[in-house]
Amino acid sequence: MIEKNATRILDQGGSMVRQSGRGRLLIVKGPDRGEAIAIAELTLTVGSGAGNDVLLSDPTISRRHLAIEPTPDGVMLRDLGSTNGSFVQGARFQELTLGFGTEVTIGQTTLKYVPSEEQLELAPSEEESYGSLAGRDPKLRKLFRLLADVAASDATVLIEGETGTGKELFAEEIHRHSARRGGPFVVFDCGAVPKELIESALFGHLRGSFTGAVTDRAGAFEEADGGTLFLDEIGELAPEVQPSLLRALDKRAVRPVGGTSYNQVSVRVVAATNRNLRAEIAAKRFREDLYYRLAVVRMHVPPLRERPDDVPLLVEHFSRQFAAGRELQVSKEELERLRHHAWPGNVRELRNVIERACALSHGTKLEIDEAFDERTGAQAGDAVNIDLPFKEAKAQLIDSFEREYIRAQLKRHEGNLSAAARAAEVDRKHFRELLRKHGLRESSE
Repeated sequence: MIEKNATRILDQGGSMVRQSGRGRLLIVKGPDRGEAIAIAELTLTVGSGAGNDVLLSDPTISRRHLAIEPTPDGVMLRDLGSTNGSFVQGARFQELTLGFGTEVTIGQTTLKYVPSEEQLELAPSEEESYGSLAGRDPKLRKLFRLLADVAASDATVLIEGETGTGKELFAEEIHRHSARRGGPFVVFDCGAVPKELIESALFGHLRGSFTGAVTDRAGAFEEADGGTLFLDEIGELAPEVQPSLLRALDKRAVRPVGGTSYNQVSVRVVAATNRNLRAEIAAKRFREDLYYRLAVVRMHVPPLRERPDDVPLLVEHFSRQFAAGRELQVSKEELERLRHHAWPGNVRELRNVIERACALSHGTKLEIDEAFDERTGAQAGDAVNIDLPFKEAKAQLIDSFEREYIRAQLKRHEGNLSAAARAAEVDRKHFRELLRKHGLRESSE
Protein backbone atom coordinates (compact mmCIF):
# COMPACT_ATOMS: atom_id res chain seq x y z
CA MET A 1 0.00 0.00 0.00
CA ILE A 2 3.04 2.30 0.11
CA GLU A 3 3.93 4.04 -3.12
CA LYS A 4 7.72 4.21 -3.26
CA ASN A 5 9.20 7.61 -4.18
CA ALA A 6 5.74 8.98 -4.92
CA THR A 7 5.64 12.33 -6.67
CA ARG A 8 2.84 14.68 -7.60
CA ILE A 9 1.95 15.09 -11.26
CA LEU A 10 2.29 18.73 -12.20
CA ASP A 11 0.62 20.37 -15.15
CA GLN A 12 2.56 21.85 -18.05
CA GLY A 13 1.35 24.59 -20.38
CA GLY A 14 -2.06 23.86 -21.81
CA SER A 15 -2.85 20.83 -19.69
CA MET A 16 -5.34 20.08 -16.96
CA VAL A 17 -4.84 18.29 -13.64
CA ARG A 18 -7.69 16.99 -11.54
CA GLN A 19 -7.94 15.40 -8.11
CA SER A 20 -9.02 11.80 -8.14
CA GLY A 21 -9.75 9.05 -5.64
CA ARG A 22 -9.63 9.53 -1.88
CA GLY A 23 -6.15 11.00 -1.82
CA ARG A 24 -3.03 9.77 -0.07
CA LEU A 25 -0.84 10.39 2.94
CA LEU A 26 2.64 11.66 2.08
CA ILE A 27 5.36 10.87 4.60
CA VAL A 28 7.10 14.24 4.90
CA LYS A 29 9.20 13.52 8.00
CA GLY A 30 10.68 10.39 9.53
CA PRO A 31 12.62 7.30 8.39
CA ASP A 32 10.17 6.60 5.53
CA ARG A 33 10.20 10.18 4.22
CA GLY A 34 9.38 10.44 0.50
CA GLU A 35 6.99 7.48 0.44
CA ALA A 36 3.20 7.71 0.32
CA ILE A 37 0.26 5.70 1.61
CA ALA A 38 -2.42 5.20 -1.03
CA ILE A 39 -5.88 5.33 0.55
CA ALA A 40 -8.21 2.60 -0.66
CA GLU A 41 -11.92 1.94 -0.10
CA LEU A 42 -11.22 -0.38 2.83
CA THR A 43 -9.82 0.43 6.27
CA LEU A 44 -6.02 0.21 6.54
CA THR A 45 -3.95 -0.27 9.67
CA VAL A 46 -0.61 1.49 10.15
CA GLY A 47 2.13 0.46 12.55
CA SER A 48 5.66 -0.84 13.07
CA GLY A 49 4.68 -4.45 13.61
CA ALA A 50 4.04 -7.27 11.17
CA GLY A 51 0.43 -7.84 10.16
CA ASN A 52 -0.37 -4.18 9.39
CA ASP A 53 -1.56 -3.11 5.98
CA VAL A 54 1.06 -0.34 6.09
CA LEU A 55 4.36 -1.21 7.78
CA LEU A 56 6.54 1.77 8.78
CA SER A 57 10.15 1.58 9.98
CA ASP A 58 9.87 4.30 12.66
CA PRO A 59 10.61 2.47 15.99
CA THR A 60 8.73 5.15 17.99
CA ILE A 61 5.46 4.11 16.33
CA SER A 62 3.39 1.46 18.12
CA ARG A 63 3.05 -1.98 16.58
CA ARG A 64 -0.59 -1.17 15.74
CA HIS A 65 -0.76 2.59 15.85
CA LEU A 66 -3.38 4.01 13.52
CA ALA A 67 -6.33 3.05 11.35
CA ILE A 68 -7.19 4.88 8.11
CA GLU A 69 -10.93 4.56 7.56
CA PRO A 70 -12.73 5.91 4.47
CA THR A 71 -16.22 7.18 5.37
CA PRO A 72 -19.01 8.94 3.44
CA ASP A 73 -17.90 12.20 5.12
CA GLY A 74 -14.21 11.84 4.27
CA VAL A 75 -11.15 9.97 5.47
CA MET A 76 -10.98 9.34 9.23
CA LEU A 77 -7.91 8.46 11.28
CA ARG A 78 -8.39 6.49 14.51
CA ASP A 79 -5.68 6.00 17.09
CA LEU A 80 -5.56 2.29 18.04
CA GLY A 81 -4.42 2.84 21.62
CA SER A 82 -0.87 3.76 20.69
CA THR A 83 1.72 4.35 23.42
CA ASN A 84 3.05 7.69 22.18
CA GLY A 85 -0.23 8.96 20.72
CA SER A 86 -1.32 10.64 17.48
CA PHE A 87 -1.21 14.43 17.13
CA VAL A 88 -2.50 17.23 14.90
CA GLN A 89 -1.16 20.76 15.47
CA GLY A 90 0.30 19.58 18.78
CA ALA A 91 -3.03 18.27 20.12
CA ARG A 92 -3.54 14.56 20.77
CA PHE A 93 -6.58 12.97 19.11
CA GLN A 94 -8.44 9.68 19.13
CA GLU A 95 -10.43 10.25 15.95
CA LEU A 96 -9.85 12.84 13.24
CA THR A 97 -11.55 13.52 9.89
CA LEU A 98 -8.88 14.73 7.48
CA GLY A 99 -8.92 17.80 5.27
CA PHE A 100 -6.45 18.20 2.43
CA GLY A 101 -3.23 19.73 3.74
CA THR A 102 -3.66 18.35 7.28
CA GLU A 103 -0.43 17.11 8.88
CA VAL A 104 -0.53 14.32 11.48
CA THR A 105 2.39 13.24 13.67
CA ILE A 106 2.85 9.69 14.95
CA GLY A 107 6.13 8.97 16.71
CA GLN A 108 8.86 10.74 14.75
CA THR A 109 6.87 10.48 11.51
CA THR A 110 4.73 13.23 9.98
CA LEU A 111 2.03 12.40 7.44
CA LYS A 112 0.41 15.01 5.16
CA TYR A 113 -2.98 14.34 3.56
CA VAL A 114 -3.04 15.41 -0.10
CA PRO A 115 -5.30 14.56 -3.02
CA SER A 116 -4.21 12.15 -5.68
CA GLU A 117 -3.89 13.98 -8.96
CA GLU A 118 -4.03 12.78 -12.53
CA GLN A 119 -2.88 14.71 -15.54
CA LEU A 120 -5.31 14.55 -18.40
CA GLU A 121 -3.61 14.59 -21.78
CA LEU A 122 -6.02 14.36 -24.70
CA ALA A 123 -5.51 14.96 -28.38
CA PRO A 124 -6.00 18.62 -29.37
CA SER A 125 -9.48 19.61 -30.47
CA GLU A 126 -9.97 19.84 -34.21
CA GLU A 127 -11.66 23.20 -33.63
CA GLU A 128 -9.71 26.44 -33.35
CA SER A 129 -12.25 28.04 -31.07
CA TYR A 130 -14.44 27.32 -28.07
CA GLY A 131 -17.16 29.90 -27.62
CA SER A 132 -15.41 33.27 -27.55
CA LEU A 133 -11.97 31.66 -27.16
CA ALA A 134 -9.73 31.29 -30.20
CA GLY A 135 -6.40 29.52 -30.64
CA ARG A 136 -4.45 27.40 -33.10
CA ASP A 137 -1.66 26.19 -30.83
CA PRO A 138 -2.04 22.55 -29.68
CA LYS A 139 -1.72 23.61 -26.02
CA LEU A 140 -4.81 25.77 -26.30
CA ARG A 141 -6.75 23.29 -28.43
CA LYS A 142 -6.17 20.65 -25.75
CA LEU A 143 -7.87 23.00 -23.32
CA PHE A 144 -10.77 23.43 -25.75
CA ARG A 145 -11.29 19.66 -25.78
CA LEU A 146 -11.17 19.49 -21.99
CA LEU A 147 -13.42 22.47 -21.33
CA ALA A 148 -16.53 20.56 -22.36
CA ASP A 149 -15.88 17.86 -19.74
CA VAL A 150 -15.11 20.45 -17.08
CA ALA A 151 -18.20 22.49 -17.88
CA ALA A 152 -20.45 19.44 -17.66
CA SER A 153 -19.38 18.77 -14.07
CA ASP A 154 -19.92 20.92 -10.99
CA ALA A 155 -16.31 20.63 -9.81
CA THR A 156 -14.47 23.64 -8.44
CA VAL A 157 -11.87 24.87 -10.94
CA LEU A 158 -8.63 26.80 -10.48
CA ILE A 159 -7.38 28.59 -13.61
CA GLU A 160 -3.74 29.64 -13.53
CA GLY A 161 -2.05 32.00 -15.96
CA GLU A 162 -0.40 35.37 -16.38
CA THR A 163 -2.31 38.63 -16.51
CA GLY A 164 -4.04 39.05 -19.85
CA THR A 165 -4.18 35.38 -20.88
CA GLY A 166 -7.98 35.34 -20.76
CA LYS A 167 -8.69 33.49 -17.50
CA GLU A 168 -12.05 35.24 -17.06
CA LEU A 169 -13.06 34.23 -20.60
CA PHE A 170 -12.29 30.61 -19.73
CA ALA A 171 -14.47 30.93 -16.63
CA GLU A 172 -17.29 32.46 -18.66
CA GLU A 173 -17.17 29.63 -21.20
CA ILE A 174 -17.25 27.04 -18.41
CA HIS A 175 -20.41 28.74 -17.15
CA ARG A 176 -22.01 29.14 -20.60
CA HIS A 177 -21.52 25.47 -21.42
CA SER A 178 -22.69 24.20 -18.01
CA ALA A 179 -26.07 23.20 -16.64
CA ARG A 180 -25.95 26.48 -14.69
CA ARG A 181 -25.89 28.68 -17.80
CA GLY A 182 -29.40 29.95 -17.02
CA GLY A 183 -28.18 31.26 -13.67
CA PRO A 184 -26.02 34.30 -12.88
CA PHE A 185 -22.29 34.58 -13.59
CA VAL A 186 -20.89 36.75 -10.79
CA VAL A 187 -17.32 38.10 -10.86
CA PHE A 188 -15.63 38.88 -7.55
CA ASP A 189 -12.17 40.46 -7.69
CA CYS A 190 -10.39 39.41 -4.50
CA GLY A 191 -7.73 42.07 -4.96
CA ALA A 192 -10.08 45.01 -5.48
CA VAL A 193 -11.98 44.98 -2.16
CA PRO A 194 -10.43 46.34 1.08
CA LYS A 195 -9.71 43.43 3.40
CA GLU A 196 -11.99 44.80 6.11
CA LEU A 197 -14.94 44.64 3.68
CA ILE A 198 -14.21 41.32 1.93
CA GLU A 199 -16.30 39.12 4.23
CA SER A 200 -19.28 41.44 3.81
CA ALA A 201 -18.80 41.54 0.03
CA LEU A 202 -18.50 37.74 -0.20
CA PHE A 203 -21.04 36.59 2.39
CA GLY A 204 -23.29 39.61 2.89
CA HIS A 205 -24.15 41.48 6.09
CA LEU A 206 -27.08 42.33 8.31
CA ARG A 207 -28.25 45.84 9.06
CA GLY A 208 -26.32 47.37 11.96
CA SER A 209 -23.54 44.76 11.89
CA PHE A 210 -20.95 47.51 11.41
CA THR A 211 -20.79 51.26 10.83
CA GLY A 212 -22.37 52.03 7.49
CA ALA A 213 -24.45 48.83 7.31
CA VAL A 214 -27.80 50.62 7.04
CA THR A 215 -29.60 47.73 5.29
CA ASP A 216 -29.24 43.98 4.89
CA ARG A 217 -27.04 43.13 1.89
CA ALA A 218 -26.53 39.87 0.03
CA GLY A 219 -22.93 38.92 -0.75
CA ALA A 220 -21.40 37.51 -3.92
CA PHE A 221 -22.18 33.91 -2.95
CA GLU A 222 -25.92 34.59 -2.61
CA GLU A 223 -25.91 36.75 -5.75
CA ALA A 224 -24.46 33.77 -7.63
CA ASP A 225 -27.01 31.29 -6.22
CA GLY A 226 -28.01 28.88 -8.99
CA GLY A 227 -25.06 29.96 -11.14
CA THR A 228 -21.30 30.41 -11.08
CA LEU A 229 -19.10 32.56 -8.84
CA PHE A 230 -15.80 33.57 -10.43
CA LEU A 231 -13.21 34.46 -7.79
CA ASP A 232 -10.62 36.44 -9.72
CA GLU A 233 -7.12 36.99 -8.29
CA ILE A 234 -7.71 34.46 -5.52
CA GLY A 235 -4.04 34.74 -4.57
CA GLU A 236 -4.73 38.30 -3.34
CA LEU A 237 -7.28 37.13 -0.77
CA ALA A 238 -6.32 38.30 2.72
CA PRO A 239 -5.14 35.41 4.95
CA GLU A 240 -7.67 36.28 7.67
CA VAL A 241 -10.56 35.77 5.23
CA GLN A 242 -9.33 32.45 3.83
CA PRO A 243 -10.80 30.26 6.66
CA SER A 244 -14.26 31.77 6.06
CA LEU A 245 -14.03 31.02 2.34
CA LEU A 246 -12.94 27.47 3.08
CA ARG A 247 -15.97 26.97 5.35
CA ALA A 248 -18.29 28.38 2.66
CA LEU A 249 -16.87 25.95 0.08
CA ASP A 250 -17.16 23.00 2.45
CA LYS A 251 -20.64 23.79 3.77
CA ARG A 252 -22.06 25.29 0.56
CA ALA A 253 -23.54 27.81 2.96
CA VAL A 254 -22.63 31.33 4.09
CA ARG A 255 -23.14 33.28 7.28
CA PRO A 256 -23.61 37.03 6.76
CA VAL A 257 -21.53 39.39 8.86
CA GLY A 258 -23.56 39.99 12.02
CA GLY A 259 -25.65 36.86 11.45
CA THR A 260 -25.97 33.77 13.65
CA SER A 261 -27.14 31.21 11.09
CA TYR A 262 -25.98 29.93 7.72
CA ASN A 263 -27.83 30.40 4.42
CA GLN A 264 -27.57 27.53 1.94
CA VAL A 265 -26.36 28.43 -1.55
CA SER A 266 -26.06 26.42 -4.75
CA VAL A 267 -22.95 27.86 -6.38
CA ARG A 268 -20.27 26.52 -8.69
CA VAL A 269 -16.94 28.21 -7.92
CA VAL A 270 -14.25 28.96 -10.50
CA ALA A 271 -11.14 30.74 -9.24
CA ALA A 272 -8.21 32.31 -11.08
CA THR A 273 -4.76 33.55 -10.17
CA ASN A 274 -1.64 34.92 -11.81
CA ARG A 275 0.38 34.01 -8.71
CA ASN A 276 2.25 30.79 -7.97
CA LEU A 277 0.02 29.54 -5.16
CA ARG A 278 2.50 26.85 -4.17
CA ALA A 279 5.06 29.59 -3.48
CA GLU A 280 2.38 31.51 -1.57
CA ILE A 281 1.70 28.42 0.54
CA ALA A 282 5.42 28.03 1.28
CA ALA A 283 5.53 31.69 2.34
CA LYS A 284 2.52 31.13 4.66
CA ARG A 285 0.39 33.62 2.71
CA PHE A 286 -2.10 31.09 1.37
CA ARG A 287 -3.74 28.17 3.14
CA GLU A 288 -2.83 24.80 1.74
CA ASP A 289 -6.21 23.26 2.58
CA LEU A 290 -7.98 26.10 0.71
CA TYR A 291 -5.69 25.53 -2.29
CA TYR A 292 -6.67 21.86 -2.47
CA ARG A 293 -10.34 22.75 -2.05
CA LEU A 294 -10.15 25.17 -4.99
CA ALA A 295 -7.92 23.04 -7.23
CA VAL A 296 -10.25 20.07 -7.69
CA VAL A 297 -9.54 20.76 -11.36
CA ARG A 298 -6.50 22.88 -12.16
CA MET A 299 -5.97 24.40 -15.59
CA HIS A 300 -2.99 26.40 -16.83
CA VAL A 301 -3.48 28.89 -19.66
CA PRO A 302 -0.15 29.37 -21.48
CA PRO A 303 1.10 32.92 -22.19
CA LEU A 304 0.93 34.28 -25.72
CA ARG A 305 4.73 34.27 -26.17
CA GLU A 306 4.65 30.46 -25.84
CA ARG A 307 2.15 30.13 -28.69
CA PRO A 308 3.19 32.59 -31.43
CA ASP A 309 1.24 30.63 -34.06
CA ASP A 310 -1.92 31.92 -32.37
CA VAL A 311 -1.03 35.53 -33.18
CA PRO A 312 -2.21 35.53 -36.85
CA LEU A 313 -5.49 33.88 -35.85
CA LEU A 314 -6.06 36.38 -33.04
CA VAL A 315 -5.16 39.32 -35.30
CA GLU A 316 -7.81 38.14 -37.77
CA HIS A 317 -10.31 37.57 -34.94
CA PHE A 318 -9.83 41.03 -33.40
CA SER A 319 -9.71 42.73 -36.81
CA ARG A 320 -13.18 41.38 -37.62
CA GLN A 321 -14.36 42.48 -34.19
CA PHE A 322 -13.13 46.09 -34.44
CA ALA A 323 -13.04 46.88 -38.18
CA ALA A 324 -16.76 47.77 -38.34
CA GLY A 325 -17.37 45.67 -41.45
CA ARG A 326 -14.23 46.74 -43.30
CA GLU A 327 -11.77 44.17 -44.65
CA LEU A 328 -8.35 45.25 -43.39
CA GLN A 329 -5.13 43.58 -44.52
CA VAL A 330 -1.92 43.15 -42.54
CA SER A 331 1.41 42.69 -44.34
CA LYS A 332 3.55 39.59 -43.87
CA GLU A 333 6.32 41.73 -42.33
CA GLU A 334 4.00 43.31 -39.78
CA LEU A 335 2.49 39.95 -38.95
CA GLU A 336 6.00 38.60 -38.26
CA ARG A 337 6.65 41.60 -36.06
CA LEU A 338 3.53 40.79 -34.05
CA ARG A 339 4.53 37.10 -33.83
CA HIS A 340 7.93 37.98 -32.37
CA HIS A 341 6.76 40.62 -29.91
CA ALA A 342 7.14 39.52 -26.24
CA TRP A 343 3.52 40.45 -25.35
CA PRO A 344 3.96 40.98 -21.59
CA GLY A 345 0.24 41.82 -21.51
CA ASN A 346 -0.61 38.66 -23.45
CA VAL A 347 -3.87 38.42 -25.43
CA ARG A 348 -5.30 41.54 -23.81
CA GLU A 349 -2.32 43.58 -25.01
CA LEU A 350 -2.65 42.19 -28.55
CA ARG A 351 -6.37 42.98 -28.51
CA ASN A 352 -5.66 46.59 -27.51
CA VAL A 353 -3.06 46.97 -30.27
CA ILE A 354 -5.45 45.65 -32.94
CA GLU A 355 -8.34 47.77 -31.64
CA ARG A 356 -6.14 50.88 -31.90
CA ALA A 357 -4.85 49.81 -35.34
CA CYS A 358 -8.43 49.45 -36.60
CA ALA A 359 -9.28 52.91 -35.28
CA LEU A 360 -6.25 54.43 -37.03
CA SER A 361 -6.78 52.63 -40.34
CA HIS A 362 -8.43 54.65 -43.13
CA GLY A 363 -7.77 52.48 -46.17
CA THR A 364 -7.53 48.72 -46.47
CA LYS A 365 -4.25 48.39 -44.55
CA LEU A 366 -4.25 47.61 -40.84
CA GLU A 367 -2.02 50.32 -39.35
CA ILE A 368 0.09 48.23 -37.01
CA ASP A 369 3.08 50.62 -36.96
CA GLU A 370 0.96 53.58 -35.91
CA ALA A 371 -0.78 51.51 -33.25
CA PHE A 372 2.58 50.54 -31.75
CA ASP A 373 3.95 54.07 -31.97
CA GLU A 374 0.96 55.73 -30.30
CA ARG A 375 0.29 53.10 -27.69
CA THR A 376 2.40 53.97 -24.66
CA GLY A 377 3.95 50.95 -23.05
CA ALA A 378 4.00 48.81 -26.20
CA GLN A 379 7.65 49.55 -26.95
CA ALA A 380 9.22 51.08 -23.87
CA GLY A 381 9.53 48.84 -20.83
CA ASP A 382 9.55 51.82 -18.46
CA ALA A 383 6.45 53.51 -19.94
CA VAL A 384 2.98 53.34 -18.46
CA ASN A 385 0.16 51.92 -20.57
CA ILE A 386 -2.76 54.24 -19.84
CA ASP A 387 -4.99 52.29 -22.23
CA LEU A 388 -5.38 49.67 -19.49
CA PRO A 389 -7.12 49.92 -16.12
CA PHE A 390 -4.75 50.81 -13.26
CA LYS A 391 -4.50 47.26 -11.91
CA GLU A 392 -3.76 45.70 -15.30
CA ALA A 393 -1.26 48.41 -16.29
CA LYS A 394 0.55 47.91 -12.98
CA ALA A 395 0.69 44.14 -13.47
CA GLN A 396 2.03 44.59 -17.01
CA LEU A 397 4.75 46.94 -15.80
CA ILE A 398 5.74 44.51 -13.03
CA ASP A 399 5.90 41.63 -15.50
CA SER A 400 8.10 43.69 -17.82
CA PHE A 401 10.40 44.64 -14.93
CA GLU A 402 10.68 41.02 -13.74
CA ARG A 403 11.59 39.78 -17.19
CA GLU A 404 14.26 42.39 -17.86
CA TYR A 405 15.72 42.18 -14.35
CA ILE A 406 16.21 38.42 -14.28
CA ARG A 407 17.42 38.40 -17.90
CA ALA A 408 20.08 41.01 -17.01
CA GLN A 409 21.12 39.20 -13.82
CA LEU A 410 21.50 35.93 -15.69
CA LYS A 411 23.52 37.62 -18.43
CA ARG A 412 25.79 39.33 -15.89
CA HIS A 413 26.53 35.97 -14.25
CA GLU A 414 27.07 34.18 -17.57
CA GLY A 415 24.06 31.91 -17.20
CA ASN A 416 24.91 30.76 -13.65
CA LEU A 417 21.47 30.51 -12.07
CA SER A 418 22.73 30.11 -8.49
CA ALA A 419 25.00 33.16 -8.74
CA ALA A 420 22.22 35.25 -10.33
CA ALA A 421 19.76 34.24 -7.62
CA ARG A 422 22.28 35.13 -4.88
CA ALA A 423 22.94 38.54 -6.43
CA ALA A 424 19.20 39.19 -6.63
CA GLU A 425 18.76 37.93 -3.05
CA VAL A 426 16.03 35.62 -4.32
CA ASP A 427 15.57 31.95 -3.49
CA ARG A 428 17.09 29.83 -6.27
CA LYS A 429 13.83 27.89 -6.76
CA HIS A 430 11.83 31.10 -7.06
CA PHE A 431 14.38 32.54 -9.50
CA ARG A 432 13.94 29.44 -11.70
CA GLU A 433 10.15 29.85 -11.49
CA LEU A 434 10.53 33.44 -12.73
CA LEU A 435 12.65 32.20 -15.63
CA ARG A 436 9.95 29.72 -16.61
CA LYS A 437 7.20 32.30 -16.15
CA HIS A 438 8.87 34.66 -18.62
CA GLY A 439 9.98 31.98 -21.06
CA LEU A 440 13.70 32.49 -20.42
CA ARG A 441 16.42 29.83 -20.50
CA GLU A 442 19.02 29.18 -17.82
CA SER A 443 21.72 30.78 -19.95
CA SER A 444 22.46 34.28 -21.20
CA GLU A 445 20.85 35.28 -24.48
